[in-house]
Amino acid sequence: MAPDVLVQAGLLILTLVIFVAMYKLPKQALAKLRLKNRATVQANRHFVQGAQLLARARSAQKRATSLTLAQGAVAEANKALNLDPKDAGAQILKALALDLQGHKSSALRSLDAALSPPAVKSLSDRERGDALFKRAELRVAINRRRRVDSAVADLVEAVRLSEDNCKAFCLLGECYEHKGMKDEARKAFLQALRIEPTSDAARQALERLASPS
Repeated sequence: MAPDVLVQAGLLILTLVIFVAMYKLPKQALAKLRLKNRATVQANRHFVQGAQLLARARSAQKRATSLTLAQGAVAEANKALNLDPKDAGAQILKALALDLQGHKSSALRSLDAALSPPAVKSLSDRERGDALFKRAELRVAINRRRRVDSAVADLVEAVRLSEDNCKAFCLLGECYEHKGMKDEARKAFLQALRIEPTSDAARQALERLASPS
């Protein structure tokens, strides 16, 4: 009988262990989910505060005030990223605030992070198109001669994702013109003018391309 008792005791202990595990695991999972949701809410709060600071920085009349507000926006974006490092929106916010301060290389690194996996998966097609346009704009601003090819690649994808982005088509036209690709440049500027018939940049570029060299 002793072996039977030991077997039954073992089965009882195993049943109890399984029961406790079934009871505890959902609570542990729920606790992790609760912490994750709390971090997400806090990250979103920092993002919203940063976006508000950036909007105020852009409309500020004084340069010193604009810079201070932009620095605050970067700080809020960093807080959001500390809670959610995969937040592409916070990276883009940080990039825009850094660019406003004149830190274009740092802004470019933030956009690179936003457009890299896994962060880029959180962006809609339109958001990704806008981010690609901004990255191309920064690349051209930093070094047109060395970065124009990579800027063109970003812009071609940007206008595919957001076909009504007049500024993206204008910049694409400028890059093509810089590369000596006049036909491609003309097509890009014409598309920009179709999107925004009052675009002086597109009209002037077409006039420039039409004039004899």
